[in-house]
Amino acid sequence: MTDSIFNPEYQNHNTSSKIIVALERISQAFKVLLWEKAKTFGLSPIQIQILLFIAYHKQDFCNVSYIANEFNVTKPTVSDAVKALIKKGHIEKKASLSDSRSFSMVLTPSGKHLITETEDFANPINTQIETLEPSKREDVFKSLSQVIYKLNQAGILTVQRTCYGCKFYDNKKGGHYCNLLDKPLKVSDIRIDCPEFDAKNTE
Repeated sequence: MTDSIFNPEYQNHNTSSKIIVALERISQAFKVLLWEKAKTFGLSPIQIQILLFIAYHKQDFCNVSYIANEFNVTKPTVSDAVKALIKKGHIEKKASLSDSRSFSMVLTPSGKHLITETEDFANPINTQIETLEPSKREDVFKSLSQVIYKLNQAGILTVQRTCYGCKFYDNKKGGHYCNLLDKPLKVSDIRIDCPEFDAKNTE
């Protein structure tokens, strides 16, 4: 028997492999829903993802280099998508005050309207997650947030803004603690995408 994650016979005896395949299935569902929404509005999936990122993240992050790292794609891929979105009138460039050679992107009124029409694409997945008992949702989130952090530490995910990698995070007496908020954190308080995230010094 081949010890492959994708060999069903091996999966039956290896829980880690079954988890990976389960995550792949969920990823496929996410991609299908995103593609369907993109086709409806004449966009590409990455264009929708860029619009959503710009809509909900601070302007310092809304540049080609950062977004390329965020989605683990090349800068030319992001540049092409940005050019298309500018041509369609959904975003516009805003020059940096500190560096005249760089710029960030902001949504136009058209882009803001498009967000209201497209940001619900993942709702079918959310609906199914909401059917889980709160304690089970918390267990799933706890496990996934730890895996995301470990993937970042391994260099597979280039960008993460979760509590575990933040300089304000502490583990006091076995419990989570945020030194910025100056309060203990429940598992459900742990953030995957924190606007106040500041990477800890690993040196």
